[in-house]
Amino acid sequence: MPKPVIWITRTLSDATLARARRDYEVIWDPADTPGSADDIIAMSAKVDGMIPCHSEHFSADVVAQLDRRLKIVANHSVGVDHCDLPALRAKGITVTNTPGVLSDATAELAMMLMLGAARHAVEGDRTVRSGAWDFWSPAFLVGKQVTGARLGIVGMGGVGRAFARKARGFDMEIHYHNRSRLSPKDEADAIYHDNLDDLLEVSDFLSLHCPATPDTTGLLNAKRLAQMPKGCVVVNTARGALVDEDALLAAIKSGHVGAAGLDCFVTEPGGNPAFAQHENIMMMPHAGSGTVTTRNAMGFKALDNLDAFFRGDQPPDQL
Repeated sequence: MPKPVIWITRTLSDATLARARRDYEVIWDPADTPGSADDIIAMSAKVDGMIPCHSEHFSADVVAQLDRRLKIVANHSVGVDHCDLPALRAKGITVTNTPGVLSDATAELAMMLMLGAARHAVEGDRTVRSGAWDFWSPAFLVGKQVTGARLGIVGMGGVGRAFARKARGFDMEIHYHNRSRLSPKDEADAIYHDNLDDLLEVSDFLSLHCPATPDTTGLLNAKRLAQMPKGCVVVNTARGALVDEDALLAAIKSGHVGAAGLDCFVTEPGGNPAFAQHENIMMMPHAGSGTVTTRNAMGFKALDNLDAFFRGDQPPDQL
């Protein structure tokens, strides 16, 4: 019996590629460039399944042109805002994601960004690296202390809860807003706010961990930033669409927001060049899940979903 043919759109981990080649006929381009709409449409007539990343966009227009041969899109991501799920389902295409395996890696990066933004890591690194460190003063690079501060978390899914666990190591007071209140076990003495505005008012630090949806696009806008304490620190390792970037820049310039740590942007790749003018904004290129352990786990989860589908079972992470 011939093996199913799959398209892997980007360069996944060596272990993932090796396993995929063992079990499937794999189409993969080592040039590692994002798949365009035309690529996706053309490839749909050649493969039975795809493993795309968030860099490939399955809009309703693209989905309408997909060949009937394509039966499953096994995303190498947790977020699926790049997919028009109703359109894919209407086309009879199964869609899966990779939940539960990247929470710790993303939470680690959020912690790094929070600490780095609060303690002038960008400016400090540049000062030493450039050879400009030729003085010291008690007033030099005085930052915002994390230990004991109030942390607001928007979205208490897997990543949000992992971040809360790590923040407790700094004795932070955890506050959160979520679509629904967590169980007492998962809440672990965090303080629930059913209203986002109430959360913002007590957030010395704010970390975003919710998905990008029509309801959350532009969630952190000028009005909401103004509700936060002066000198607050904003961290976003979720999706760039959650933040009104012009509003955040204005709040940084005014000093109302003291610093920011960003791993995602409205425009990706590339980010927002205006942010680069401010050394109190620490940035990473959407690398939250970027550890060997996590990228292997994500790839294996995508393959687990494909394996289940092609043997006639429901994939464990079907959406």
